[in-house]
Amino acid sequence: MGTGSVLLWAEHVHARARTRRLGPTPRVRSGPGAVVVLGFANRGMRANVVNRWRARMAVRSAGTSDAVTIITSGGPVRGEAPEASVLAQYLRDELGWTGSLLQETESRSTWDNVRNIIPMIESAEWIVFASNSLHAEKAREYLRRQRPDLADRLVIGDEYRFGEMILLKPLFAVVGLRKLRHLR
Repeated sequence: MGTGSVLLWAEHVHARARTRRLGPTPRVRSGPGAVVVLGFANRGMRANVVNRWRARMAVRSAGTSDAVTIITSGGPVRGEAPEASVLAQYLRDELGWTGSLLQETESRSTWDNVRNIIPMIESAEWIVFASNSLHAEKAREYLRRQRPDLADRLVIGDEYRFGEMILLKPLFAVVGLRKLRHLR
């Protein structure tokens, strides 16, 4: 399989994952919503390339509504600073996010991320997880297992764009598919 085939395969895998494990009926993103940004192994005080990518996804998914809260989630997994704090700082300082922003700074895994943000999303009419498509799908499944009533509010986010971070997508596709297989 050539490089081009691998890259196209990864794009296909991510595009399909984007639409799985959502709420039972398509929801319009109106009313109060929550966009949850899942942190990624940040070693320092500056957002790494994956966290910057996820933060951009969050802002795109939030759109222009004043009724959206972005929630950053992640504890100090690989460094001293909580991933949530690094993400929040990047959202404010670099992306210019001026809307509502909450931080969950204790999580050490995706399961923890989902469990710990539940009190923050209970009043949201719609919910998006901002991460690469397979990781977001995993978070959606974890929400369904922990709080099926909230999982019914999951909507498609703007996490997938053809060609964006194309060189990382094959790795995330392989890892994501392996982890999703273990969920069963």
